[in-house]
Amino acid sequence: MYILEEIVAHKRAEMEEWKHFLPERKLYGLVEQQMQADDGQVPGGSMAAALLASGTGIIAEFKRKSPSKGWIRQEAKPEWVASDYQNNGAAAISILTDNHYFGGYDEHVRQARMSGVTIPILYKNFIVDEYQLFQARYCGASAVLLIAAVLTKDECRSLSSLAHELGMEILLEMHSERDLEYAELEPDMYGINNRHLGTFTTDVDVSFRLVTQLPVDACKVSESGIGSAETVARLRKASFNGFLMGEYLMKSENPGVELKHLITSLKNL
Repeated sequence: MYILEEIVAHKRAEMEEWKHFLPERKLYGLVEQQMQADDGQVPGGSMAAALLASGTGIIAEFKRKSPSKGWIRQEAKPEWVASDYQNNGAAAISILTDNHYFGGYDEHVRQARMSGVTIPILYKNFIVDEYQLFQARYCGASAVLLIAAVLTKDECRSLSSLAHELGMEILLEMHSERDLEYAELEPDMYGINNRHLGTFTTDVDVSFRLVTQLPVDACKVSESGIGSAETVARLRKASFNGFLMGEYLMKSENPGVELKHLITSLKNL
């Protein structure tokens, strides 16, 4: 778990720098003004509802870089990739906002919204501080990712409660049987990440192994290592509602077109 520990340590230090740059009181005040202006309604609406209502459930991810593979598509712009995802059938969009390890920025969410994206956007980062929830709300996210492996259950409960107060939903990410005790927190979406957080290798069988231990009627999301319509179809049959796909789409010449081809293939199965 060394890579994960390194990322989390860096994230905590980064948060202290952010708080010095934009003090908590100022950020919280900006978010309060924003919530008053939009009547408390987050852009994009409910991500869980969008996945449950979707015929495909694809969560298309904007991901420029990864710790294990380096740059995937450094020149990619969120305004054209995210809008292409929406136009080609994505049920929701995930945007990585960690800069140091993934080449992302909060501005990428804002730029996606400014380009006309109206579907739910997942703010994907290593959230360890409530400050990040206000960052997510301020830039236009509909939901945030919480990772069981980096939070205590009490921390996760507290962050979930605050996210809901800010109008956002929670995708709670679990990686192993050990994380399943967090399922009792009843998040809006239960995520199973097929990526090992120590080696960053992927194994979709993790989703098939753990899904039977999640609530039957819950909104369930399989994340990482999904690279074909056939795999999506198998996961859907196993009761998953959402399918987060990043590298598979981003490494293609045109991520939006690749998504369109995938959805067409999925509908033809």
